[in-house]
Amino acid sequence: MTLIEKIGLVASVCLPLWNIPLIMNIVRRKSSADLSLVWVTGVWVCSLLMLPSGIVSKDILWKMFSVVNITLFTGVMIVAFKYRKRP
Repeated sequence: MTLIEKIGLVASVCLPLWNIPLIMNIVRRKSSADLSLVWVTGVWVCSLLMLPSGIVSKDILWKMFSVVNITLFTGVMIVAFKYRKRP
């Protein structure tokens, strides 16, 4: 694996980790009012539709990103819906 591939692998795992502060912020504030549930659902559905491509890919970067991203963004979606205040 080349240096560029190693950097890409680290980035493919680190990029979805930015979902963790988002989840923590929603839980801390006990509100997801600043997020559009349509946007959250759209991003999650697109990630879910890309997952099979990532799973069957021989490219480890795409595979790692797909799995880590769908896992953490599922957490964002669950928390966003859970902490949505009803009018």
